[in-house]
Amino acid sequence: DELDAAQLLMPMFGFLPATDPRMRSTIEAIASDLTEDGLVLRYRNQKGMNADGLSGEEGTFVICSFWLVSALAKAGEVDRAEALFDKLVSYANDLGLLAEEIDTGAGELLGNFPQAFSHIGLITAAWEIDKARGRVS
Repeated sequence: DELDAAQLLMPMFGFLPATDPRMRSTIEAIASDLTEDGLVLRYRNQKGMNADGLSGEEGTFVICSFWLVSALAKAGEVDRAEALFDKLVSYANDLGLLAEEIDTGAGELLGNFPQAFSHIGLITAAWEIDKARGRVS
């Protein structure tokens, strides 16, 4: 019953198409209830944001936010996907590198840096946008 950003992977792995009403409602629920300033948190439970028993709080997760970009593109929400993609890449440093997390309040990169899976998410999201725009097959 809890939202988890990993649910955004269902269309990418063929579990449900992004256009399925159940998946569309999941995408919208994550976009509205599991984000800070439009970027995605890993999860939130009854105890609160990222309440997993570990000390400290986490920022928004770059790869999870790119999962949302991919899911939006696959659902036909390409303009929304591109807007979020552009916002995410605006946090990259002067070399275009991204960290694991972003503190949206401070605009700072957090966690492991550079983070390979963040860049894999970027590449996948760009490909999904291009595919939705008919620029790749």
